[in-house]
Amino acid sequence: MDEILQYFPHLSDTQRSQFEALGHLYPEWNEKINVISRKDIDNLYPHHILHSLSIGKFITPVDGTTFLDLGTGGGFPGIPLAILWPECRFHLIDRIGKKIKVAQSIAEAIGLKNVTFQHGDIGECHNKYDFIVSRAVMQLDELIKLIRRNISGKSSNRLPNGLICLKGGDLGAELGRVRQPLIDVPLSDYFPQEYFATKDLIYVEL
Repeated sequence: MDEILQYFPHLSDTQRSQFEALGHLYPEWNEKINVISRKDIDNLYPHHILHSLSIGKFITPVDGTTFLDLGTGGGFPGIPLAILWPECRFHLIDRIGKKIKVAQSIAEAIGLKNVTFQHGDIGECHNKYDFIVSRAVMQLDELIKLIRRNISGKSSNRLPNGLICLKGGDLGAELGRVRQPLIDVPLSDYFPQEYFATKDLIYVEL
């Protein structure tokens, strides 16, 4: 929890209690349904919650901004971002029903009111959103083809609507296949921990 407060010190009491609750809810659920590697559950805050919140260092959305979290798994990055931005709306989708069950149960337990959930794939999601967020679901050029129809044409934010993806490793070849304007931000720009040395945030304007 200290990692969150270090980089996001202006949280309300409600937000702090919600982030604190994740620290026991995820380990409890992970004993029943594996949504985080059991070797990594002890790193819940830096490797999953703070990693998700790196999007909050990149953009500050206006109230009412809509997000689709594609391939959310157990709720990342959608649930941490929904806590951070209570005036924005989030739709979390995943093809694995038991993972969506975990995310939905955790959201209900902490009283999140700005999230909805869907068990399915992107082809079954017909709404449009300002931004689509994702953690390393697939190659960017393939992902862009699937999601373009889900991006809203109107933007109220400083950045045009598009995709914000969290990825790791050597991205040179993958980024070279993307034709749209993009921004590549090394997460070491935000967080000095070794874990983030090979992690990037990729924004693609759509």
